[in-house]
Amino acid sequence: MEPRIQYAKTADGVNIAFWTLGKGTPLVHMPSPPWSHIQLDWQNPDWRRWWERLAEKRKLIIYDGRGTGLSDRNVADYSVDAHMLDLEAVVERLGVQTFVLFSPLTAGPVAIAYAARHPETASHLVLWYPLVLQGARIQAFRALRERDWAEALVHAVLGWSAGEEAHRHAAFLRECATAEAAHAIHNTLVEFDVAPVLSQVRSPTLVLQRRQGELGGVEVAKDLASRIPGARLALLDGASIAPWVGDVEPLMAALDEFLGDSAPAPGGAQPVAAGGLCTILFTDIEGSTALTQRLGDAKAREVLRNHERITREALRAHRGAEVKAMGDGFMASFSSATRALECAIAMQRAFAAHDDEHPETPIRVRIGLNAGEPIAEDEDLFGTAVILAARIAAKAEGGEILVANVVRELAAGKGFLFSDRGEVALRGFEDLVRLHEVRWEP
Repeated sequence: MEPRIQYAKTADGVNIAFWTLGKGTPLVHMPSPPWSHIQLDWQNPDWRRWWERLAEKRKLIIYDGRGTGLSDRNVADYSVDAHMLDLEAVVERLGVQTFVLFSPLTAGPVAIAYAARHPETASHLVLWYPLVLQGARIQAFRALRERDWAEALVHAVLGWSAGEEAHRHAAFLRECATAEAAHAIHNTLVEFDVAPVLSQVRSPTLVLQRRQGELGGVEVAKDLASRIPGARLALLDGASIAPWVGDVEPLMAALDEFLGDSAPAPGGAQPVAAGGLCTILFTDIEGSTALTQRLGDAKAREVLRNHERITREALRAHRGAEVKAMGDGFMASFSSATRALECAIAMQRAFAAHDDEHPETPIRVRIGLNAGEPIAEDEDLFGTAVILAARIAAKAEGGEILVANVVRELAAGKGFLFSDRGEVALRGFEDLVRLHEVRWEP
């Protein structure tokens, strides 16, 4: 079924078309301007397989940039700042607070600038064949504009052989944008100098490229990776700049390893069936706002990335299903109360170990658990059981695990140590709720 196309409005009034697919950690796959048309992309079997592959382990977010595809075409501003407004509009419309930023080809300058400016939201930056246009490459692109830009790009840039297939792809490119818009967008990308920005990128960065590709030599990728602090470079076999062409598995393996998805939990996480009994876990960093004010955006984002890594590693190890990330906290579900408790204990011990190694940036996390039969809808969970779990987490102190009485009863005889905290009043609930603290210290 074709994904539902939605719209987000930018700060300067441009309507941006987008759709989403899958669930889990959000991954925003940026358009490669001006080659973007999210509806026609989906109708192409090769593209569709690529989208579905990316969405197997995460929530994929796709959008058309301004002046292209199904987004507003009558646009005057194609600056890098304007392209960043497109991205911001989509993630704000979806309520996404942190996400992986996947940047193909000509999106490179926009992605690099965004990651440098917003380290608190770009949890990871992936640069696929980054076309940072400099020197002779600028002249090559300008020469292409003097001819039929779509045909020229297919034959000279994409490296595809002439023939009916090349003509069909050229026709697709013409649907993506007008020649005038394509030229204006290329002018913007050519004029933007990423060199001063590279050292400002603090998001973990992976530069991906195929060794034998004619466009954008390996030296450019090496240069970018060397100038972005801590960036990794992965060179893959092959020649095509289209990620879905050729052997996709090495690319996906490199991506999964970088994002920490390469070692799935034993048996895999088990999503909650509608109406099924599950244990719901909430985490929340104590004093996250004060932490940001004390450390500054960039340093606080590093701390949050450690929190995300520790949490997701524990969820994978204990077969928890991440429902959503909320910036300074997570919501997850488990089909077993025992595994949920083991996961919560593993998290607190990992956070304690982090604090021992980094006493200057401690991560104090509240954890709350409840069990019930939530309503599963639109890749999320709703209902009283969920609300109560969130209220229990809010009642905890940093470093504590609090659980509802039902969780303690489900895990009876399993070796956990509970301390009765008595009946407490929780916002929104008329009756008092009995809570128990889980003792997790070794």
